[in-house]
Amino acid sequence: MTEESARVITLIVVDDHPVVRDGLRGMLTSAPGFRVLGEAADGVAGVDLAARLDPDVVLMDLRMPGGGGVAAIAELTRRGARSRVLVLTTYDTDSDTLPAIEAGATGYLLKDAPREELFAAVRAAADGRSVLSPAIASRLMTRVRTPEAPADESLSGREREVLALVARGTTNREIAAELFISEATVKTHLTHVYAKLGAKDRAAAVAVGYDRGILG
Repeated sequence: MTEESARVITLIVVDDHPVVRDGLRGMLTSAPGFRVLGEAADGVAGVDLAARLDPDVVLMDLRMPGGGGVAAIAELTRRGARSRVLVLTTYDTDSDTLPAIEAGATGYLLKDAPREELFAAVRAAADGRSVLSPAIASRLMTRVRTPEAPADESLSGREREVLALVARGTTNREIAAELFISEATVKTHLTHVYAKLGAKDRAAAVAVGYDRGILG
């Protein structure tokens, strides 16, 4: 018997749906090499359970009443928990995926994943290897290759003012006069705007501004 086949991976399941928890427990219990130590119905309870039982892997849903998955992942990361978190959810939008990964999730899998894919993902997570469902991995790769410009909150109030005036066709000299600053300061603000929006010139900055909702 090899070391890998002899190893038993311990888990807890955190999901607000009892049927999902029962299904995952049954699926994992029936397969060799896995042992489900417990279940929780929300993120807060999941963090407490992970602290008590110290599983190898936490199967974590994201959207749960009483405590969401992203906050729970962040708390486990803050505590330096040994457990690896494998997100198992029905949601694959960037607004769900990225915060979970940034919070410290080791992997992200959708609930419609085949049984063997789930087992492989659990083993990978237990070993500390990142695992993403193919659809999510593809979208994340696209996002990395063509990153979106930061949202408008990355611009200061004065930078937004300058961009708004640029959008009206105002020259640097006119902007300086209207805002009671020097032309050099206007140019500095524009340099920061270009960098934050990933724009090469005034026209591109204005286009990105409208696209990102910075300019109404």
